[in-house]
Amino acid sequence: MSFNLNSIRIAGKEVLPLIEGGKGVAISTGASTGPWAAAGGVGTISAVIADAYDQHGNVIPHEYLGKSRRERHDEMIDYSIKGTIDQVRKAWEISKGEGLININMLWELGGAQKILHGVLEKTKGMISGVTCGAGMPFKLGELATKYGVHYYPIVSSGRAFNLLWRRAYKNASEFLGGVVYEDPWLAGGHNGLSNAEDPTKPGDPYPRVAELRKIMRKLGLGETPIIMAGGVWNLKEWKDWIDNKELGPIVFQFGTRPMLTKESPISDKWKKKLMELKSGDILLQNFSPTGFFSSALKNSFIGELVGRTERQIDFRSERDEEFNTELVVERKKYAVRGDDYAKAQNWLTAGFEKALKTPDDTLIFVDSDKCSEIRKDQKDCVGCLSQCRFSSWADNEKNSTGRLADPRSFCIQKTLDDVAHEGSVEKNLVFAGHNAFRFGSDPFYSNGFVPTVKQLVDRIVSGD
Repeated sequence: MSFNLNSIRIAGKEVLPLIEGGKGVAISTGASTGPWAAAGGVGTISAVIADAYDQHGNVIPHEYLGKSRRERHDEMIDYSIKGTIDQVRKAWEISKGEGLININMLWELGGAQKILHGVLEKTKGMISGVTCGAGMPFKLGELATKYGVHYYPIVSSGRAFNLLWRRAYKNASEFLGGVVYEDPWLAGGHNGLSNAEDPTKPGDPYPRVAELRKIMRKLGLGETPIIMAGGVWNLKEWKDWIDNKELGPIVFQFGTRPMLTKESPISDKWKKKLMELKSGDILLQNFSPTGFFSSALKNSFIGELVGRTERQIDFRSERDEEFNTELVVERKKYAVRGDDYAKAQNWLTAGFEKALKTPDDTLIFVDSDKCSEIRKDQKDCVGCLSQCRFSSWADNEKNSTGRLADPRSFCIQKTLDDVAHEGSVEKNLVFAGHNAFRFGSDPFYSNGFVPTVKQLVDRIVSGD
């Protein structure tokens, strides 16, 4: 079939309606973003703990030397600023002024605004825009306007954008480059599922995007592009969205497919794993210390987290009519239900001899090695999130959420940094969109073919 894809005007420039989705930590880099922009699209660099280079062009490891969490938090901010600047410069050199270069920021990253200020001050004329999600980035428009760059909030509903607009963005309308609608069920990484939505029942994106456009038209934003993110594999499957009068200007974001290119910085074993995935190998789960749902590969890392949660019982400090049985673990006494006492004894016998308290008055049971790992990771916290349920860190005066640290979660900075730098694909958190299994069945990747970014963009433009 013939397929016609017209360019679109974004941030004052005619480009292909194709955006590379930003992926952190250290996954969306100048090496892949530059070629995407050079091919005529919008490349996106992750500003989340990006890699910086030494004078020889080697990646500088993320090593934290501060004795306190606050000191390590400041080191994390410094890594993000320096790394992002290096990646932007690299992308700028590769793209040679073609396309556009954006940066992506996780709004819930600790020090997110400080990082953005630090990067935008040193990259004037190179960065076109800032994409931002995982939270409600009310100050994004004001910040972008200060530096004369466009901004692209990520939302999962028209209601969320309406709130952002009325509370903040109406005063910064000039630099609103577009609105990213991220499918909360199919996108990779952190997702914007609300409490009212069932994670097991994906919603049709069309009526949700149509509702977003309806709201935007009422606000005078009928020609502001909507960027469809999450679940986009090829454009033939979205042909009814292109030049659709109800939806208005639509741009498509690709987060998963750019990972399998020659320029992609992920390890060869990660690329090989992508080729081997089957339908159902991606799990939408709620283990993230951010509190958001997120989509990642089902592997032993996720399996261990599932096991932790399943080995869980309620407890009380004093016995009562319901919690009438005393459980002793390492000389500590807990009041539990009779049925749960039997479960706990089985877990203890099986080697899960450590009982860890959660903020929800439950106990989880882990072995000694996992307990030591959890405690060490909590102690080594670098304050990478504005609030972390795993370590109880918060970016406030007390540097604390005021809640008990939750051992059912994990140190997200540690695992994402490791897998980004040749770490195990089986023993780390590996984000992926729910279409990642299609690498194995798409004829474009037959016989293990790995395209260049230019070859991928050409393929997408053709409709495939």
